[in-house]
Amino acid sequence: MTYYHEKTLENISFEEAIQKVTETLKEEGFGILTEIDVKETLKKKLDEDFRPYKILGACNPPFAHKALLAEDKIGAMLPCNVIVQQSDDSVEIAAVDPVASMQAVENKDLEGIAEEIQSKLKAVIESL
Repeated sequence: MTYYHEKTLENISFEEAIQKVTETLKEEGFGILTEIDVKETLKKKLDEDFRPYKILGACNPPFAHKALLAEDKIGAMLPCNVIVQQSDDSVEIAAVDPVASMQAVENKDLEGIAEEIQSKLKAVIESL
């Protein structure tokens, strides 16, 4: 089992891809809680040049609430990360597969929640 779902977009800029991913996540009920600019961080902290790469911390509040009620430590695995990274002539988007990541948590109440979020994140990736 892979731990992510991905899609490569052609003929789109990195910034346009960020905007498109953010809008598509919103349509599925997700907001962006965090945005980590890996390129900027590596330059600032290590003086290393890196390709454009952002990690978006996506959260669907009703499902996050359900998950927290089912498992009080699940916050350690939230939010759902979505990456956007520049390739040579394309932009790759990948979202975590919550079913794969939740396998480490032995809580049957989380399985249905993870499957619903998996479905929503797959819909986001597929619709890009």
